[in-house]
Amino acid sequence: MTRAPGLAVRSVIAGCGSALPRRVMTNAELSKIVDTSDEWIVERSGISARHIAGEGETTRSLGAEAARRALAHAGVAADAIDLIIVATSTPDQTFPATATLIQADLGVTHGAAFDVQAVCSGFVYALAIADAMLKTGQARCALVIGSETFSRILDWTDRTTCVLFGDGAGAMVLTAETHPDTSESPGILVTRLHADGRHHDKLYVDGGPSTTKTVGHLRMEGREVFKHAVVNIASVMQEAMAAAQVSPGQVDWFVPHQANRRILEGTARKLGIREDRIVMTLDRHGNTSAASIPLAFDLAVKDGRIARGDLVLFEAMGGGFTWGAVLARY
Repeated sequence: MTRAPGLAVRSVIAGCGSALPRRVMTNAELSKIVDTSDEWIVERSGISARHIAGEGETTRSLGAEAARRALAHAGVAADAIDLIIVATSTPDQTFPATATLIQADLGVTHGAAFDVQAVCSGFVYALAIADAMLKTGQARCALVIGSETFSRILDWTDRTTCVLFGDGAGAMVLTAETHPDTSESPGILVTRLHADGRHHDKLYVDGGPSTTKTVGHLRMEGREVFKHAVVNIASVMQEAMAAAQVSPGQVDWFVPHQANRRILEGTARKLGIREDRIVMTLDRHGNTSAASIPLAFDLAVKDGRIARGDLVLFEAMGGGFTWGAVLARY
């Protein structure tokens, strides 16, 4: 006689939302600032345009707007939230945490609020932390936000980096729910996180309060990052799928960090993933660091590609190096 599966607490994605700055900067506009061209940027990255934050648009304001839209999509009132995690490398201030500023904007006066800094992997890290806190009963309803204004740490004379990044925010509402402990039940199934600080100088910002007392600018060794990204991302995706005992063919959608089209295509080839199963938004958003995954997820949910019951794999790699993956049944 086959035993019925037991019950387990799952972190279920109840809703999502996103926000983008009003200004769109095309490759043609960039070519007037630095020595580049639309052809050069598209060929090397797949990016055609990106949103750039203007006056009054900050990591806080974008994150708060994405949060409001996620709450509305989930049908959850702000006062139900007892955990807010913001993944960002571009906070409004050194402290307090941007999460507490957004908490105040939403009118929430209880629970915990803090930031996570894992650069482009930040949203995956934040999801994993929220999942752990929901499963252990430390919270019942979490707001996980990725929000960035990378345009404010770019060196606009460096054509190898300033063409790649954009600004934006995305958010998810997670609720703790009890379901049968199977891969068919909704919620986060697997989280896997990694880091290797030996490679910190391959992608970093050359400033900080404790060293230069300045904000600094983003610096990157593109070829080195690319080489590590394809290997690390493919490895952690395989690790997550193996833990859940699913194959790439069973995953309905791959929602990756939107870094570079060549990285995404290389990873897809390595794992045998069909390209039409990958949600790509970097052509219009650029690399929005910790915001890229929730931005892409929100777009694919709202346009009807990702539907309830779909198995979705999120993955990212960022400076540090940090990398990770989250497998969830939406």
